[in-house]
Amino acid sequence: MPPQPHSRLQATLSLLQGDASSLNPALREFIESSARLCQPDNIHICDGSEEENKRILALLEEQGTIKRLSKYENCWLARTDPRDVARIESRTVIVTQERRDAIPTPKTGISQLGRWMSEEDFEKAFNSRFPGCMEGRTMYVIPFSMGPIGSPLSKIGIELTDSPYVVASMRIMTRMGSAVLETLGDGEFVKCLHSVGCPLPLTKPLVNNWPCNPELTMIAHIPDRKEITSFGSGYGGNSLLGKKCFALRIASRIAEEEGWLAEHMLILGITDPEGQKKYIAAAFPSACGKTNLAMMTPTLPGWKIECVGDDIAWMKFDEQGNLRAINPENGFFGVAPGTSVKTNPNAMKTICKNTIFTNVAETSDGGVYWEGIDEQLPLGVTVTSWKNNEWIPGDDGPCAHPNSRFCTPASQCPIIDSNWESPEGVPIEAVIFGGRRPKGVPLVYEAFNWEHGVFMGAAMRSEATAAAEHKGKVIMHDPFAMRPFFGYNFGKYLSHWLSMEHQSDVKLPKIFHVNWFRKDEQGHFLWPGYGENSRVLEWMFRRINGEDCAKSSPIGYIPDDEALNLKGLSDINVKELFDISKEFWEQEVKDVGKYFDDQINSDLPYEIERQLHDLQQRLQQL
Repeated sequence: MPPQPHSRLQATLSLLQGDASSLNPALREFIESSARLCQPDNIHICDGSEEENKRILALLEEQGTIKRLSKYENCWLARTDPRDVARIESRTVIVTQERRDAIPTPKTGISQLGRWMSEEDFEKAFNSRFPGCMEGRTMYVIPFSMGPIGSPLSKIGIELTDSPYVVASMRIMTRMGSAVLETLGDGEFVKCLHSVGCPLPLTKPLVNNWPCNPELTMIAHIPDRKEITSFGSGYGGNSLLGKKCFALRIASRIAEEEGWLAEHMLILGITDPEGQKKYIAAAFPSACGKTNLAMMTPTLPGWKIECVGDDIAWMKFDEQGNLRAINPENGFFGVAPGTSVKTNPNAMKTICKNTIFTNVAETSDGGVYWEGIDEQLPLGVTVTSWKNNEWIPGDDGPCAHPNSRFCTPASQCPIIDSNWESPEGVPIEAVIFGGRRPKGVPLVYEAFNWEHGVFMGAAMRSEATAAAEHKGKVIMHDPFAMRPFFGYNFGKYLSHWLSMEHQSDVKLPKIFHVNWFRKDEQGHFLWPGYGENSRVLEWMFRRINGEDCAKSSPIGYIPDDEALNLKGLSDINVKELFDISKEFWEQEVKDVGKYFDDQINSDLPYEIERQLHDLQQRLQQL
């Protein structure tokens, strides 16, 4: 029996699943107005159930968008159109009335700290894309919670999409479904509208059965209205709107208004052999080892690392003055290449079931393969590349796209922290900044104070990443690892971080900077990394406890001689790892100063300018 009309929505459109009459008026209006605009054939209100998930996966399989990987339990492979493989910064915009609310005004040229679009230009772009864009397709209504459902630190969003791939992925990456609608009641939500931009019937054939519209791709954020619209891309960073779009760009603006922080940071718990535990947040640009650090297996005997999150942290001071953090996500959307039993055994254990892989290579025995997987292919097993061609080791071009991904439930991680879904969050005692710096930057150093730590975050630089469309290895400025993700003017963002020091009775976490990637003259890494990074965390642990095991340097506190536990490691050139070259750092001051001057310009807070000047003065003493 067909569903009986409960409302105007159901009377005019076929509602495949769900009851529109129970929705709050603002949500019903959002769905109705979007349906009138986008013209889908049907509407499906997602309940998040296992049965629904099976139906969505079966539909995707039938459409040829995903295929089952028989080697694992409930694992799937999607191959995208090769034009839709990454976030596209040039097509990602912040829409505000005043340009300066979104980005600082650069001295010359284009801002590297976000792209602004005027409200008028956005209306034009929106109206030339969305009308009729879902014809012939189903509009899925995805109610999702960023953070544990009902947590005071969580926020709710509703994503409308015509992509079943997005539905299946959002069920992994967020808490999604009926429970979210119940919690929402008549409350506020972030409006997220997404379309692949391929109404049916198609005017040209799909590549890899992957609908997308690269020529018209646009991802827009309207912070004043708490709205996100995304058109033309099915790739996760552009289509799973809870992730970077909501959890960083929109949330950073909400956080500035409400007095908290939304950051591109992992959260880990570290326990020493005596059972004392601390939580640390760390900001690294994409592809600098956030997931590896969050899931590290320490080489130091008796130490334990547990994972709260690998990518995003929402942090707020509680009434006792502790900085409390939640992971707003429910899954890991990790870069596959480079992930192996050696580099990240816990990730490898997490992804063997209930996982959607995108743009990795496939083996003829129903498995997955990528660069750096570090596994011998069994005799007779062949590889099909992400481009769906036969591939043999030694062929030109990688078997997996450098930004290929696994989308996997966080709850499956063998070292998931017991408090990872704690509604009040976990107490953060240290914040780490870091990047990929082959030259000049020591393994670890500690900020002199909060203001100096904020400066360290602002001055972050790193070799470029595969997660964006940049090519080649260039040292890029990536302040706070947030450069592609700021939801408002970076100068204001810095002032917001600086203001944390002035909140009453707060316990500020210590701030550190790390660089696992320093190389010697021959181009070899000076530090073994991975599980050995626990040795650096051990030193931080002692510093948080107030231990006197550091000495002052012009750039911050560095470990005392012999303070870093190197027991069991051979051939570590400590002198070179911690060498602070006056020439290198004077150039760094110039480069960072020029960047601040050019990019943040008149919005640069005085305190950050002062920190740069103080660093310059300290370098004179070298």
